[in-house]
Amino acid sequence: MKKLTIISAIIVYTIITAFSPSTSPQSRWLKRQQAKQPPILLETLSDNIGHKIIIEFKRGKTMNYPLMAFWIEDLEGNYIQTLYVAQSIAQGYFRHGDTSTGRWQPGPLRRPAALPYWSHKRGIKAADGLYIPTIDNPMPDAVTGATPTSNFILSTKTETKEIKTFNIMMEINQSWDWNNYWHNNKYPDDVNYKTSSQPALVYRATVDISNLQSEYKMEVIGHSHWSGANGNLYEDLSTITSALKIVGEVIIRLE
Repeated sequence: MKKLTIISAIIVYTIITAFSPSTSPQSRWLKRQQAKQPPILLETLSDNIGHKIIIEFKRGKTMNYPLMAFWIEDLEGNYIQTLYVAQSIAQGYFRHGDTSTGRWQPGPLRRPAALPYWSHKRGIKAADGLYIPTIDNPMPDAVTGATPTSNFILSTKTETKEIKTFNIMMEINQSWDWNNYWHNNKYPDDVNYKTSSQPALVYRATVDISNLQSEYKMEVIGHSHWSGANGNLYEDLSTITSALKIVGEVIIRLE
């Protein structure tokens, strides 16, 4: 009987593993193929006259359709401008935003937990009290684009060359990446938390034009609020696991 139980457990584990989205042979094959592909090229703010910034993003092992934003701020943490933000957040319109018919279809959707550090820094409050763009008041197309699913290179520009020292920031968030601490029953009554799981992570690189380096590597500095209730930065990353592997490496170069 004990031997039969062990065999049954092995069979169950094999079935679960085979159909798990993150561990199935098909999923691993797809990730290997994506890693082999040349990086996607994105361009924003091409009409600006400021410093040209090249951001090279290399995916991590757990990357799977994250939302992200890049922006710049001064050394005191004051927001200056957005360089790029995922199109769905910028427009308040998601491919899987409407369930009124009983199935996923495109439509308006509010996701305050997606990128709360960036959205609160931006500081534009919508009529519903949330600090994220709406379908009626979207961000300009010049800073938006579809979310890349693999490696990409973003070419963008600052508004002016007058700024000499600044931080380049990135916030990134991936839904449904639960772990033992950020589990799906941690805040059972918080609908916004349910769409975020592990909170968004914030990365930073500091640029000094007067002492320009050949490249800068972005470093993670903390996480955002788990449901987007505020724009605070939480520096303790001890509860964060797989979310730290969404990003492999982000390199900044100025031209």
